[in-house]
Amino acid sequence: MFGLGLRPPFYEQAIRGKVAVDWFELISENFMVDGGKPRAVLDAVCEHYPVALHGVSLNLGGTDPLDEEYLDRLGKLIDCCEPLRVSDHLCWTRHGGHHLHDLLPLPYTRDTVAHVATRIRQVQDRLKRQILIENVSSYAEYAHSEMSEWEFLNAVAEQADCLILLDINNVLVSAHNHGFDAYCYLRALPAQRVQQIHLAGHSVSGPLLIDTHDHPVSDPVWTLYQLALQHLGAVPTMIERDDAIPSLDELLAELDIARRIRAREPAA
Repeated sequence: MFGLGLRPPFYEQAIRGKVAVDWFELISENFMVDGGKPRAVLDAVCEHYPVALHGVSLNLGGTDPLDEEYLDRLGKLIDCCEPLRVSDHLCWTRHGGHHLHDLLPLPYTRDTVAHVATRIRQVQDRLKRQILIENVSSYAEYAHSEMSEWEFLNAVAEQADCLILLDINNVLVSAHNHGFDAYCYLRALPAQRVQQIHLAGHSVSGPLLIDTHDHPVSDPVWTLYQLALQHLGAVPTMIERDDAIPSLDELLAELDIARRIRAREPAA
Protein backbone atom coordinates (compact mmCIF):
# COMPACT_ATOMS: atom_id res chain seq x y z
CA MET A 1 0.00 0.00 0.00
CA PHE A 2 1.28 3.45 -0.96
CA GLY A 3 0.14 6.75 0.53
CA LEU A 4 0.76 10.46 0.88
CA GLY A 5 0.66 12.88 3.76
CA LEU A 6 -2.61 14.80 3.41
CA ARG A 7 -1.76 18.49 2.95
CA PRO A 8 -4.03 21.53 2.25
CA PRO A 9 -2.97 22.07 -1.39
CA PHE A 10 -4.71 18.85 -2.39
CA TYR A 11 -7.61 18.68 0.06
CA GLU A 12 -10.07 19.24 -2.78
CA GLN A 13 -8.81 16.34 -4.89
CA ALA A 14 -8.81 14.06 -1.84
CA ILE A 15 -12.33 15.09 -0.86
CA ARG A 16 -13.52 14.11 -4.34
CA GLY A 17 -11.66 10.78 -4.21
CA LYS A 18 -9.52 11.76 -7.20
CA VAL A 19 -6.03 10.92 -5.90
CA ALA A 20 -4.33 7.68 -6.96
CA VAL A 21 -3.20 6.55 -3.50
CA ASP A 22 -4.16 3.65 -1.25
CA TRP A 23 -4.34 5.77 1.91
CA PHE A 24 -3.58 9.17 3.41
CA GLU A 25 -1.65 10.02 6.54
CA LEU A 26 -3.09 12.90 8.59
CA ILE A 27 -1.25 15.03 11.15
CA SER A 28 -3.33 14.19 14.22
CA GLU A 29 -3.21 17.64 15.80
CA ASN A 30 -4.70 19.28 12.68
CA PHE A 31 -7.93 17.31 13.07
CA MET A 32 -8.46 17.21 16.86
CA VAL A 33 -11.55 19.39 16.72
CA ASP A 34 -15.27 18.76 17.16
CA GLY A 35 -16.36 20.50 13.97
CA GLY A 36 -15.50 23.13 11.39
CA LYS A 37 -13.53 22.73 8.18
CA PRO A 38 -10.96 20.24 9.52
CA ARG A 39 -13.68 17.84 10.59
CA ALA A 40 -15.53 18.30 7.28
CA VAL A 41 -12.32 17.49 5.39
CA LEU A 42 -11.69 14.45 7.57
CA ASP A 43 -15.21 13.08 7.11
CA ALA A 44 -15.09 13.59 3.34
CA VAL A 45 -11.64 12.04 2.90
CA CYS A 46 -12.60 9.03 5.01
CA GLU A 47 -15.47 8.33 2.61
CA HIS A 48 -12.89 7.53 -0.09
CA TYR A 49 -9.67 6.44 1.63
CA PRO A 50 -8.34 4.68 4.70
CA VAL A 51 -6.27 7.02 6.85
CA ALA A 52 -3.41 6.80 9.32
CA LEU A 53 -2.85 9.28 12.16
CA HIS A 54 0.61 10.74 12.80
CA GLY A 55 1.17 12.96 15.82
CA VAL A 56 3.90 15.31 16.98
CA SER A 57 2.83 16.07 20.56
CA LEU A 58 2.69 12.90 22.65
CA ASN A 59 6.04 13.81 24.23
CA LEU A 60 6.83 10.14 24.78
CA GLY A 61 10.37 10.84 25.97
CA GLY A 62 9.58 13.81 28.16
CA THR A 63 9.41 14.02 31.94
CA ASP A 64 6.22 16.10 32.11
CA PRO A 65 3.15 13.94 32.86
CA LEU A 66 1.36 12.63 29.79
CA ASP A 67 -1.21 15.16 28.60
CA GLU A 68 -4.58 13.67 29.58
CA GLU A 69 -6.58 16.20 27.58
CA TYR A 70 -4.51 15.48 24.49
CA LEU A 71 -5.05 11.73 24.90
CA ASP A 72 -8.81 12.28 25.28
CA ARG A 73 -8.92 14.24 22.03
CA LEU A 74 -6.73 11.71 20.25
CA GLY A 75 -9.00 8.92 21.43
CA LYS A 76 -12.05 10.73 20.04
CA LEU A 77 -10.27 11.23 16.71
CA ILE A 78 -9.43 7.53 16.56
CA ASP A 79 -13.06 6.64 17.23
CA CYS A 80 -14.12 9.02 14.47
CA CYS A 81 -11.88 7.81 11.64
CA GLU A 82 -10.86 4.25 12.68
CA PRO A 83 -7.29 4.72 11.40
CA LEU A 84 -5.09 2.03 9.93
CA ARG A 85 -2.26 3.09 12.24
CA VAL A 86 -1.56 5.64 14.98
CA SER A 87 1.99 6.95 15.33
CA ASP A 88 4.15 9.54 17.04
CA HIS A 89 7.87 10.19 17.53
CA LEU A 90 10.53 8.66 19.75
CA CYS A 91 11.61 11.98 21.23
CA TRP A 92 10.70 14.70 23.70
CA THR A 93 8.82 17.85 22.75
CA ARG A 94 7.86 19.59 26.00
CA HIS A 95 9.39 20.52 29.33
CA GLY A 96 7.94 22.32 32.33
CA GLY A 97 4.63 22.70 30.54
CA HIS A 98 6.22 24.50 27.59
CA HIS A 99 5.95 23.10 24.07
CA LEU A 100 9.33 23.38 22.34
CA HIS A 101 8.00 22.86 18.80
CA ASP A 102 10.76 20.45 17.87
CA LEU A 103 11.35 16.70 17.90
CA LEU A 104 14.30 16.45 20.27
CA PRO A 105 16.43 13.31 20.54
CA LEU A 106 16.91 11.25 23.69
CA PRO A 107 20.00 9.82 25.40
CA TYR A 108 20.38 6.18 24.45
CA THR A 109 20.54 4.65 27.93
CA ARG A 110 18.85 1.75 29.71
CA ASP A 111 17.12 4.17 32.08
CA THR A 112 15.68 6.11 29.12
CA VAL A 113 14.47 2.86 27.53
CA ALA A 114 12.57 1.98 30.70
CA HIS A 115 11.15 5.51 31.05
CA VAL A 116 9.91 5.77 27.45
CA ALA A 117 8.60 2.20 27.31
CA THR A 118 6.51 2.82 30.44
CA ARG A 119 4.96 5.92 28.91
CA ILE A 120 4.25 4.14 25.62
CA ARG A 121 2.51 1.30 27.48
CA GLN A 122 0.38 3.87 29.30
CA VAL A 123 -0.61 5.48 25.98
CA GLN A 124 -1.41 2.09 24.43
CA ASP A 125 -3.52 1.08 27.42
CA ARG A 126 -5.39 4.37 27.18
CA LEU A 127 -5.97 4.11 23.42
CA LYS A 128 -6.54 0.34 23.52
CA ARG A 129 -4.18 -0.26 20.58
CA GLN A 130 -0.52 -0.57 19.71
CA ILE A 131 1.05 2.62 18.42
CA LEU A 132 4.01 3.13 16.09
CA ILE A 133 7.07 5.11 17.17
CA GLU A 134 9.15 6.95 14.57
CA ASN A 135 12.92 7.41 14.63
CA VAL A 136 13.78 11.11 14.50
CA SER A 137 16.67 12.91 12.83
CA SER A 138 19.33 14.39 15.11
CA TYR A 139 22.18 16.87 14.94
CA ALA A 140 23.91 16.37 18.31
CA GLU A 141 24.60 13.36 20.52
CA TYR A 142 24.54 12.76 24.27
CA ALA A 143 27.95 11.95 25.71
CA HIS A 144 26.48 9.43 28.18
CA SER A 145 24.59 7.29 25.65
CA GLU A 146 25.20 3.58 26.24
CA MET A 147 24.03 2.08 22.94
CA SER A 148 23.47 2.87 19.27
CA GLU A 149 20.31 4.56 18.03
CA TRP A 150 19.00 1.35 16.48
CA GLU A 151 19.68 -0.65 19.64
CA PHE A 152 17.76 2.00 21.57
CA LEU A 153 14.83 1.93 19.14
CA ASN A 154 14.68 -1.86 19.25
CA ALA A 155 14.86 -1.95 23.05
CA VAL A 156 12.04 0.58 23.45
CA ALA A 157 9.82 -1.27 20.96
CA GLU A 158 10.49 -4.58 22.70
CA GLN A 159 9.87 -3.34 26.25
CA ALA A 160 6.79 -1.32 25.26
CA ASP A 161 5.50 -3.99 22.85
CA CYS A 162 4.84 -1.27 20.30
CA LEU A 163 5.45 -1.01 16.55
CA ILE A 164 7.90 1.03 14.48
CA LEU A 165 7.42 3.70 11.83
CA LEU A 166 10.72 3.74 9.95
CA ASP A 167 11.67 7.10 8.47
CA ILE A 168 14.33 6.27 5.87
CA ASN A 169 15.32 9.91 5.37
CA ASN A 170 15.87 10.33 9.11
CA VAL A 171 18.17 7.31 9.11
CA LEU A 172 20.20 8.83 6.27
CA VAL A 173 20.33 12.28 7.89
CA SER A 174 21.45 10.97 11.28
CA ALA A 175 23.92 8.51 9.72
CA HIS A 176 25.55 11.37 7.80
CA ASN A 177 25.56 13.73 10.80
CA HIS A 178 26.97 11.18 13.27
CA GLY A 179 29.05 8.93 11.02
CA PHE A 180 27.32 5.58 11.46
CA ASP A 181 26.38 2.99 8.82
CA ALA A 182 22.78 3.50 7.68
CA TYR A 183 22.54 -0.02 6.27
CA CYS A 184 23.71 -1.48 9.58
CA TYR A 185 20.81 0.42 11.19
CA LEU A 186 18.29 -1.04 8.74
CA ARG A 187 19.55 -4.61 9.05
CA ALA A 188 19.24 -4.46 12.85
CA LEU A 189 15.53 -3.63 12.86
CA PRO A 190 12.99 -6.33 13.77
CA ALA A 191 10.98 -6.80 10.57
CA GLN A 192 7.84 -7.88 12.39
CA ARG A 193 7.61 -4.54 14.20
CA VAL A 194 8.19 -2.18 11.23
CA GLN A 195 4.67 -1.47 10.02
CA GLN A 196 5.10 1.76 8.03
CA ILE A 197 7.81 3.63 6.13
CA HIS A 198 8.24 7.37 5.57
CA LEU A 199 10.17 8.74 2.60
CA ALA A 200 11.09 12.43 2.48
CA GLY A 201 13.66 14.94 1.32
CA HIS A 202 16.29 16.92 3.23
CA SER A 203 18.45 20.03 2.95
CA VAL A 204 22.19 20.59 3.30
CA SER A 205 23.50 23.08 5.88
CA GLY A 206 27.28 23.19 5.98
CA PRO A 207 28.49 19.78 7.13
CA LEU A 208 25.00 18.70 8.24
CA LEU A 209 21.96 17.24 6.54
CA ILE A 210 18.71 18.73 7.88
CA ASP A 211 15.36 16.92 7.79
CA THR A 212 13.31 19.70 6.20
CA HIS A 213 10.75 17.80 4.08
CA ASP A 214 11.05 20.50 1.43
CA HIS A 215 12.88 18.60 -1.34
CA PRO A 216 12.14 15.51 -3.40
CA VAL A 217 13.31 12.18 -2.03
CA SER A 218 17.05 11.95 -2.70
CA ASP A 219 18.82 9.17 -4.58
CA PRO A 220 20.56 7.90 -1.40
CA VAL A 221 17.18 7.60 0.32
CA TRP A 222 15.80 5.62 -2.62
CA THR A 223 18.82 3.30 -2.36
CA LEU A 224 18.25 2.83 1.37
CA TYR A 225 14.56 2.19 0.71
CA GLN A 226 15.45 -0.64 -1.66
CA LEU A 227 17.82 -2.11 0.93
CA ALA A 228 15.16 -1.77 3.63
CA LEU A 229 12.63 -3.68 1.54
CA GLN A 230 15.11 -6.54 1.10
CA HIS A 231 15.09 -6.94 4.89
CA LEU A 232 11.58 -5.83 5.84
CA GLY A 233 9.42 -6.92 2.93
CA ALA A 234 6.29 -5.13 1.69
CA VAL A 235 5.81 -2.39 4.29
CA PRO A 236 3.17 0.33 3.68
CA THR A 237 5.08 3.35 2.37
CA MET A 238 4.30 7.04 1.99
CA ILE A 239 5.86 10.30 0.85
CA GLU A 240 6.07 13.22 3.31
CA ARG A 241 6.27 16.78 2.00
CA ASP A 242 5.67 19.71 4.39
CA ASP A 243 7.23 22.74 2.71
CA ALA A 244 7.79 23.92 -0.86
CA ILE A 245 4.99 21.51 -1.69
CA PRO A 246 4.96 20.74 -5.44
CA SER A 247 2.01 19.76 -7.58
CA LEU A 248 0.13 16.63 -6.70
CA ASP A 249 1.31 15.08 -9.96
CA GLU A 250 4.94 15.49 -8.89
CA LEU A 251 4.29 13.79 -5.55
CA LEU A 252 2.44 10.94 -7.26
CA ALA A 253 5.38 10.54 -9.65
CA GLU A 254 7.66 10.13 -6.62
CA LEU A 255 5.26 7.57 -5.19
CA ASP A 256 5.46 5.68 -8.50
CA ILE A 257 9.23 5.38 -7.96
CA ALA A 258 8.51 3.66 -4.64
CA ARG A 259 6.07 1.34 -6.40
CA ARG A 260 8.65 0.41 -9.02
CA ILE A 261 11.31 -0.28 -6.38
CA ARG A 262 8.86 -2.43 -4.42
CA ALA A 263 7.95 -4.37 -7.58
CA ARG A 264 11.61 -5.30 -8.08
CA GLU A 265 12.05 -6.71 -4.57
CA PRO A 266 10.87 -10.22 -3.59
CA ALA A 267 9.12 -10.64 -0.25
CA ALA A 268 11.54 -10.72 2.68
